Amino acid sequence: MNDDINFIIEATKESMNLSLRHLEKELLNIRAGKANPIMLNSVMVEYYGTPTPISQVANVNTPDGRTLSIQPWEKALLPEIEKGILQANLGFNPMNNGESLIINIPPLTEERRRELVKLAKSEAENAKVGIRNARKEANNDIKKTDGSEDLQKNAEIDVQELTDQFIKKVDEILNIKEKEILTV
Repeated sequence: MNDDINFIIEATKESMNLSLRHLEKELLNIRAGKANPIMLNSVMVEYYGTPTPISQVANVNTPDGRTLSIQPWEKALLPEIEKGILQANLGFNPMNNGESLIINIPPLTEERRRELVKLAKSEAENAKVGIRNARKEANNDIKKTDGSEDLQKNAEIDVQELTDQFIKKVDEILNIKEKEILTV
């Protein structure tokens, strides 16, 4: 196969991989009822006048599946961390025991679980659109190459097979996340 076509197929594969990685990252943000330090990634804490991610001013742990524990590196930051969590509007109510903050994660209602599944499906659909766009770009680029018609057709078939593989991976990832969300 011609070098241009090989390059196009490799670039397409990389682009589709980026869509897949983005989906995985987005799905991490959809909580499935279990406590996870990632849930607080959006929390910013006022640290000496500078908004700072919570992960840079405290250790965030999960002692069990329903609890987050935030241990600040400086005790004086407890009120600021608490304020940051409340301002992030995550629906959490941190409890301050003087040493650390503890957040009990409420169990998800059936209705909220359904909403989260819809959100996960929407993210999966976005990933599929990204994959299909990569296919479209690749097919356009293949048509511009100076390879023979047979080479171009074979390359388009290869790109379609690649697309099918990645769409299948997206569906597999979505199914796992759906089960995770719906498991009580």
